[in-house]
Amino acid sequence: MELNAKKTAEAIYEKALASVKRNGDKIPYIAENGVFDDRTDDICWWTNGFWAGMLWQLWGYRADPALMETARSIERKLDKNFLMASGMDHDSGFKWLLTSGASLRLTGDLSSRNRLILASADLAGRFNPNGRFIRAWNDSGDGSMSGLAIIDCLMNLPLLYWASENLHDPRFRAVAHAHAKTALRAFLRPDGSVNHIVVFDPETGAVLDAPGGQGISPGSAWARGQSWAIYGFTLSYIHTGDAELLAAAKKCADYFISKLPPSFLVPSDFLQPPESELEDDSAAACAACGLIELSRITGEERYLSAAKRLLLALLEDRCDMDPSRDGILTHCTVAYHDRRHNHNLIYGDYFLTEAILTLCNASTFLW
Repeated sequence: MELNAKKTAEAIYEKALASVKRNGDKIPYIAENGVFDDRTDDICWWTNGFWAGMLWQLWGYRADPALMETARSIERKLDKNFLMASGMDHDSGFKWLLTSGASLRLTGDLSSRNRLILASADLAGRFNPNGRFIRAWNDSGDGSMSGLAIIDCLMNLPLLYWASENLHDPRFRAVAHAHAKTALRAFLRPDGSVNHIVVFDPETGAVLDAPGGQGISPGSAWARGQSWAIYGFTLSYIHTGDAELLAAAKKCADYFISKLPPSFLVPSDFLQPPESELEDDSAAACAACGLIELSRITGEERYLSAAKRLLLALLEDRCDMDPSRDGILTHCTVAYHDRRHNHNLIYGDYFLTEAILTLCNASTFLW
């Protein structure tokens, strides 16, 4: 089987359009037994921008009004986040770059620009100048979470780069760049693998701990965290031109590629036991996006080749393209120690869509 990006894009488009017509303006997180759930009642959930982002990507490919209407409805629903301080966190980029950012780029809607400004200001406000990092989660007020940062945040930094460019205000870029440099220092290991979580002393900035997070154990190599690092460092290089960040992206990519099994089906954690059958298609799809972009920047064909092999492995045996069913990727995993594994996750589908459309020269750059 060879990778046919155009044919795959058509299949994704038809499947997504059928899901929209079947489900209305649901905000899905997971498809179970071919049916999307709906996170509308959990409106601050971190993945709530991915379905709209996928629909905007497909609308840019072929402009069916149903795709736009659903994406805009989801964007409006997310406004409730701005009235819930406990629901605003480090994932504002995932929520608003893929909804309001896409809307602004593709339609020029100024209400979307307003949302991006509000989200950018909140994200920048999470910056801890003592440790030069963006705080991850919130807590109940006891301060126990105030020193935590996670590798995922690298993917949210483009929201701040957008704000700096569009508001002509260097503060946002400075915060994003500082966090990226801290990630390089505190998350990236000598072998190219990365920590998921780093605990800083919020008063001094000293690194206190690096717990296992969603990987198998401390010091392991959680695959999706590795994909966040590949794409995230690459994106920060694009926005800053900092050569150290490009070197970090390449180091993370080289580690990821070196650990791939012959099947190119990505495990949940690269250091999981050989007998473990846990996979994470979402890590494969996100890594493919990062590798495609890294190849474009560096001119190194090996990164594009690895991306295509990752996508081909997914298409051969890990994709449900039946338009009567919701969800595409079938073997995603949120965390190694979760009770459920090898199921659909909406962000996996988003990154698969972005990667395939990029190979067709038909994607919208939302980062």
